[in-house]
Amino acid sequence: MKLFVGLGNPGPQYENTRHNIGFKIIDKLVDDFEARDISKNAFYGQLYRATNKLFLKPTTYMNLSGKSVLCVKQFFKIELEDIIVIHDDIDLPFGAVRFKRGGGHGGHNGLKSLDTHITKEYLRVRVGVGKPEYKSQVADYVLQPFHDKEIIKLDKLIAHVAKACTLLSQETLNEIKSTYSLKSIEKLR
Repeated sequence: MKLFVGLGNPGPQYENTRHNIGFKIIDKLVDDFEARDISKNAFYGQLYRATNKLFLKPTTYMNLSGKSVLCVKQFFKIELEDIIVIHDDIDLPFGAVRFKRGGGHGGHNGLKSLDTHITKEYLRVRVGVGKPEYKSQVADYVLQPFHDKEIIKLDKLIAHVAKACTLLSQETLNEIKSTYSLKSIEKLR
């Protein structure tokens, strides 16, 4: 069984922020697979299931995402190599997409929480959301909505990442990397 985790914050005030790109991609996957809601309080998140796939949106807020993932991992006895985490990445320009297993958290509080709870060796789908001009602006920047120019391209980006995630059960990581990694949203047709 594969567990797809989208990182984000619960609540309407965060729904369209950069930090919630992971939630948006999970929503697309849930729709694509017509997954059914199997959420329970014990999972600390919204959990959906479609055959051999689980889709999780932790509702613990970003900084405590690992708690939710650990509960679902343990309940369903999911192996670390079957966990795919989709998250915003300010070190990539808007629309860039990268895939990797393990690595550092880069200051991302959701990844810090995951690393603490389940170790670092899960697969990461890094979705570029751009970067503020100054490092001191990061917290405010990721909690802002996308700009109008970005919103126009957002659906295409979400669909691209969702398709790559769908194929992760059928193709190797290297095949996914070579086909679906993007340097820029402009590379999408």
